[in-house]
Amino acid sequence: MNDKQFISKYKRLEEMFLTTLLGDVPTILLGTKLRNIMYKSIFGKLGNSVYIHNGVEFISTRYIEIGNGVYLFKDVRIHAGSHQNNRVCLADGVILEKSVEIGALDNTQIHIGERTFIGSSVCIGGPGNITIGKDCLIASHAGIVANNHIFDDPTQKISSQGITRKGITIEDDCWLGHAVTVLDGVTIGKGSVIGAGAVVTKDIPSYSVAVGIPAKVIRQRTSKDFVKSRN
Repeated sequence: MNDKQFISKYKRLEEMFLTTLLGDVPTILLGTKLRNIMYKSIFGKLGNSVYIHNGVEFISTRYIEIGNGVYLFKDVRIHAGSHQNNRVCLADGVILEKSVEIGALDNTQIHIGERTFIGSSVCIGGPGNITIGKDCLIASHAGIVANNHIFDDPTQKISSQGITRKGITIEDDCWLGHAVTVLDGVTIGKGSVIGAGAVVTKDIPSYSVAVGIPAKVIRQRTSKDFVKSRN
């Protein structure tokens, strides 16, 4: 075993020990404060005044970066994978509601911008890179998954034909309604609103309102005064 492998194994043991010891300590017994203090040694970054509810699960904490004032509610699960280039970054003021799942596979970067709110039971996963901007609102049960199975050859099993990993970008100040699905390769432009239950298969221009399966733009959010102020 070389030095790098030894350090990696040690870090994993330290992570398992601390998260097992402190992960389920109830909030009313100072669990949040204990996790804030003791977890700093195992994370890539752990900011100040972070609220980590009991029951939150972390895997590969050395690849997870959490900013100041982040809230992680019960049953959140963040799996940062094992690749050295992986990163899951939650910027200052991010809120992850109950049962949010974030998963990174090999060579995956997932970044959630400042003050963005992620509702309960949202699934966010690679292996494609995912960037969610500042001040976004993602409602419960949304799915943001940056991969897609290739199935062109009917003579082969779908599982053996590989996947795409183009990545997903959701720009600043977007609102995604309940149970929206965003597919691989999509960019949702700044200030856009995606209606509940929509499936976004193509890029959405900035300041658009889009609904349906597949999602189609039904109007723009640009008033005359707004357009004048930008010109």
